[in-house]
Amino acid sequence: QVVVPEEVFFTVAAAGILENLLVLIAIIRNKNLHLPMYFFICSLAISDMLGSLYKTLENIFIILCKMGYLTRRGDFEKKLDDAMDSMFILSLLGSIFSLLAIAADRYITIFYALRYHNIMTLRRASVILAIIWTFCAGSSIAIALFSYEAATVIPFTILFPLMMFFILCLYVHMFLLARSHAKKIASLPTSTVHQRTNMKGAITLTIFLGVFLCCWAPFVLHILLARFCPHNPYCACYMSIFHVNGTLIMCNAIIDPMIFAFRSPELRSTFKKMFCC
Repeated sequence: QVVVPEEVFFTVAAAGILENLLVLIAIIRNKNLHLPMYFFICSLAISDMLGSLYKTLENIFIILCKMGYLTRRGDFEKKLDDAMDSMFILSLLGSIFSLLAIAADRYITIFYALRYHNIMTLRRASVILAIIWTFCAGSSIAIALFSYEAATVIPFTILFPLMMFFILCLYVHMFLLARSHAKKIASLPTSTVHQRTNMKGAITLTIFLGVFLCCWAPFVLHILLARFCPHNPYCACYMSIFHVNGTLIMCNAIIDPMIFAFRSPELRSTFKKMFCC
């Protein structure tokens, strides 16, 4: 087993939770950021916080088991384990659907720029987020309770590449038509500025997706291998880096807020005001 030191583990987790909490506070405090896009970014930040919190609680659970305060097969421990698994699944599903919502928002911004504020209102964004989190919460509870069933594991693992493929198709369509769409609205007074801003948002989302895949895909692969070939020597070799894969999930929670701050001048300005009073 490749073991990550506990000090490193908890430091990375705490940094991820703190950074995403700062993003939430900044968006709540700045009324200029009360826009659908930033609502979806808040949803992604909450998902990242849940991922870091899950890995932190799991590590504490393992430490308590080693110290003898908890047993691995008790009823209370089983319920606690199910609750943590549910949190992990909620974090993963929340991240996937938040990225999907951000992608759809960027798509509308680019191709329906003049009607964007009529299509994507704050109320609709709130309804979308309510539906997303209700579905994710229900799914996470169901999957955690029946995780020992192959019929549950297979749809869960298929959902990850399926949603990523859908977002990728949305990207390809978005970038292929962006140039032709830019020519059609080139005659408008502020079209150049808006188009540049919208494409910047699409590029930001591309970075989000790349980071998400790099950080979450190894852990999802670990789940698949642990379920379907736990005794294969090659699978066992890969599963020996379980702690590294878990740390990658928490690194995603650290990197996302940095992308927010680096790509958004308004958010960057809000952070400066918060830190400089």
